[in-house]
Amino acid sequence: MDEAQAAPRRTDWVALAREVGPAFAARAVDYDQRDAFAAENYAELKAHRFFSAGVPTELGGGGASHPELSAMLRELARHCGSTALALSMHTHLLGTALWRWRQGEPVEPLLRRVAQDEIVLVGTGASDWVDSSGTAKEVEGGYRITGRKIFGSGSPAGTLLLTSAVYEDPEDGPTALHFPVPIAAEGMTVLNNWQTMGMRATGSNDILLDNVFVPESDVWLRRPKGQWHVFFTTVAAISQPLIMSVYAGIAEAASNMALGIARKKSKRGLDPNLPYLLGEMENTLVTAQLAVQNLVDLCNDYAFEPTVATADAVMVRKTIAANACVQTVEKALEVAGGGAYFRSVGLERLLRDVHGSQYHPLQEKRQHLFTGRVALGLAPVG
Repeated sequence: MDEAQAAPRRTDWVALAREVGPAFAARAVDYDQRDAFAAENYAELKAHRFFSAGVPTELGGGGASHPELSAMLRELARHCGSTALALSMHTHLLGTALWRWRQGEPVEPLLRRVAQDEIVLVGTGASDWVDSSGTAKEVEGGYRITGRKIFGSGSPAGTLLLTSAVYEDPEDGPTALHFPVPIAAEGMTVLNNWQTMGMRATGSNDILLDNVFVPESDVWLRRPKGQWHVFFTTVAAISQPLIMSVYAGIAEAASNMALGIARKKSKRGLDPNLPYLLGEMENTLVTAQLAVQNLVDLCNDYAFEPTVATADAVMVRKTIAANACVQTVEKALEVAGGGAYFRSVGLERLLRDVHGSQYHPLQEKRQHLFTGRVALGLAPVG
């Protein structure tokens, strides 16, 4: 047997997303109307090993590159934005762990566990940001953590929460500790309070930590509260291409839907304004696609330089991508006309979902401040 025959076939993750997509789309309306987590979709993702897609093959995973993961999420979002967004949160946490593994940090057991058991990672970093939230009190062997974490996407199916809390270090002052904690641990409660305008099936519930014990050995990062740290550049460079790929997929779905409606309408007689509207929609869509592709390129399949300049470039493109995605879906409604106001058409849900893009860090005005401070040679936050 030659090497080509012996090598395992690599999964085409985009093709697999396209294969499972119609079933996800069929469930999307029901999830949305009931504010229900996409549980069946998550079970299907697990069966097809999507949660370990980004783990290197030598550690038992799917070996998908960062660009492949971005394209996979974009395809899934064309069918169910909520499922794709929830998966993107797990995927970027996994990607950050992979980056750390490449730097020689001891995260191989986590990567192998994801590959073996398809565990689901849940994060709260976006809501914690540089200040973090919650308190960490030192006890024998570790810390007791108390706090309320928001935007825990995928929490109904989550296995491990990756989060942080503030410890009042007697020597160094307020210090953010970063650590994993099992969602099934004593003192952990996942609320059922994700009732929102859009992205209703992500299960992004609040998570309560009530005196939860975290061993000292599980604390992998200690940093000054409220100050920029290389960790944030790493997370931004990896996460934003993945997250914004979801919103690009939603914009593409809306554009395709509106174009189909426009073509049917034009057969009954061409509205002279319709070509202009279609041209505007295409311009905003291409702007979104270019910005997202530039984000993917900046990450460079995890080979980016973790500098403030990289973080700034990512934040600028995130704002451009988010605005263009929202504008595309809004223009799609204009193209489709009054009929798009009916929920049965589907554009209304896409519009609500795409507006979620503005709430991922950094929000537009905060990005302007960040970028302006960097341009002046100041610390990016402070």
